[in-house]
Amino acid sequence: MSQNESQPDTGALDALTLADVEAAATRIRGAVVRTPTMHSITLSEISGADIWLKFENLQFTAAYKERGALNALLHLNEEQRKRGVIAASAGNHSQGLSYHGTRLGVPVTIVMPRPTPVVKVMQTQSVGGEVLLEGETFDEAYAFARQLEKERGLTFVHPFDDPAVAAGAGTVALEMFEDAPDLDCIVTPIGGGGLMSGMSTVARALKPDMQVIGVEAALYPSMRNKVAREASPCGGDTLAEGIAVKEPGEFTSQIIADRVDEILLVDEPALEHAVSLLLQIEKTVVEGAGAAGLAAVLANPERFKGCKIGLVLCGGNIDSRLLANVLLRDLARAGRLARLRITLKDRPGALYAVMGEFDAHNVNIIEIYHQRIFTNLPAKGLITDIECEARDADQLEKLVKSLRDKGYTVSPVELA
Repeated sequence: MSQNESQPDTGALDALTLADVEAAATRIRGAVVRTPTMHSITLSEISGADIWLKFENLQFTAAYKERGALNALLHLNEEQRKRGVIAASAGNHSQGLSYHGTRLGVPVTIVMPRPTPVVKVMQTQSVGGEVLLEGETFDEAYAFARQLEKERGLTFVHPFDDPAVAAGAGTVALEMFEDAPDLDCIVTPIGGGGLMSGMSTVARALKPDMQVIGVEAALYPSMRNKVAREASPCGGDTLAEGIAVKEPGEFTSQIIADRVDEILLVDEPALEHAVSLLLQIEKTVVEGAGAAGLAAVLANPERFKGCKIGLVLCGGNIDSRLLANVLLRDLARAGRLARLRITLKDRPGALYAVMGEFDAHNVNIIEIYHQRIFTNLPAKGLITDIECEARDADQLEKLVKSLRDKGYTVSPVELA
């Protein structure tokens, strides 16, 4: 750690040990999926590192969060079980807690912000949680949940800032190291810090020399801000909403400051590319947060060259429409899909002549948009946007060059 980083509190460090994680593993065994850790030959070739993937998206609720939620539930006494638990969450924690709470006969109340997508509300209700919508932001929902905790005598189960929850999350590392004992590096997503706290605890105890690297979305560098006392802006729309946390945990930040070597940031194109690659190559659906580790490795090839890396695909809950957008945008960045804006003269045969160029270069036309009215061209001019599909970027570039050589004004419509 640098001299600007905060020093961890020894009391917090004592609250999460390898023994705690091993006890959690015994406690939850048989009630969560013992997910596989598998070597990815193709991703290893692409990245220049030796990539091993832990498929936590294969849990019943499609996320590792079940582990910590269940471990926390199994710590409750009979009175606490009878009264029930409450949490504030619009994500995977709500589903994991609701599923295992219902299975154990523990009433579960989940407070979500009002703007939460209906699909997430329905998913949580489908596994037995009672959902209350309150507030416009997570902070407002959280405050309301803590209020209900006191009024109803419920037990609050924090999504990450709780030693029992972090210990449950750490069981991911125990299984990963059993299946891939030669790993010398783990690259793990960080939101509130529960998963990384648990995994780094196991890593430091069993493999003291291992590189322990965290990853945050570049729009939400909250944990790096906290442990390094930085003040980078935090907010915005990210594909990795599962790690889009403005205020990381107090407990987890102490663990991470002590046990994590470095926190890397990944931008949105890198996250989108990683989600797309995992679907194309591994045939597995992963949400943005779950792809963050791979995104970091691919964005820093020299940093990880030759390393034997364990990556956790921590969740697979991504909206199908959003996933479709991500896949199409990734094809566009690779030059396989494009929208070309071409200026034509408004006369018979003008569009037909352009079509001939597409045919000559074997580029498939998907959509054509004509614009005659809302344009700053002369009345006899028009703009045509043509969405097309090519074999690769080189084929597309040859088409554009040919059109320009014939006097057309062509401008590709770029992605953000």
